[in-house]
Amino acid sequence: MNDDAYVSAAAREKVLAAARDLGYSPNQAARSLVTRRTGAIAVVLSEPESRLLDDPYRAAVMRAGYRELADVGRQMVLIFSDIREDLSRTVRFLEGGHVDGALVFAPHRADPLPKALRLLRIPVVFGGQAAGIRRGVHVVDFDNEGGARLAVEHLVASGRRRIATIAGPQDQSAPIDRLAGWRKTLLDAGLDPADLAEEGDFTLSGGANAMSSLLARHPDLDAVFVASDMMAVGALRTLGGAGRRVPDDVAVVSFDDNVTLAPAMDPPLTSVHQDPREQVHAMVETLMRLLDDQNLKPRQHILPVSLAVRASS
Repeated sequence: MNDDAYVSAAAREKVLAAARDLGYSPNQAARSLVTRRTGAIAVVLSEPESRLLDDPYRAAVMRAGYRELADVGRQMVLIFSDIREDLSRTVRFLEGGHVDGALVFAPHRADPLPKALRLLRIPVVFGGQAAGIRRGVHVVDFDNEGGARLAVEHLVASGRRRIATIAGPQDQSAPIDRLAGWRKTLLDAGLDPADLAEEGDFTLSGGANAMSSLLARHPDLDAVFVASDMMAVGALRTLGGAGRRVPDDVAVVSFDDNVTLAPAMDPPLTSVHQDPREQVHAMVETLMRLLDDQNLKPRQHILPVSLAVRASS
């Protein structure tokens, strides 16, 4: 039952056949006393559950977590950690021997969760830059600044010169890097980014409101780089309501390339492509190596992105 090498193939098959006939399955609690492994991995999302369930990107992360962990024979334990009371409960649960490791998505710079998790005796891999921690942790992230550069270079190459941006929340590493990429690329092209940025909150309404503010300040803008597909949907609605044609009057490029959003918009969105499953796969791969080798050297693994060009630009 444990795949021990000293058991012959014929004997193993007879035992497994008998187990199938009897409906037998090993008791995981008893097995854990010997192996000190639970077979479970926590996926920790440090966001309000109401926002997570409405966010197509985080929903894709949860689906990818389930699939990737199932592929390596592990059970996913999903944990939402939002308020300070959640923090202590989360740490107690992870420290209590219920899981073998954790995949943590903790995007906010002020989030105390990453620092608290450094004290755990189980391996932890972060999806995105760990808040307040620069060294000594395992991180898998996308090239957010490079993706923004791809988006803005595409707009510049198409002849756009008044290129605004709807940035994500500036207490998170990914939108900070995307905003920096937008600004640096404009400056490299000899264009002025002054007063052409508006912050959103990764929601549809946030994108719509930010687009309204930008149009009020700069009615002559001819392009906008939006830090997420969901906010871009709101921006498209505002532009349509203001009588602006996309892409004739205003070109739109977003970030995420979510399969249920970007291609389905009218017009379909040009978007920086990042695949949540690719990130989660790399995180699971790192975690499995950590379970085999606790001395694996921490590193920042940055995944490349690409630009999916569609009719919005």
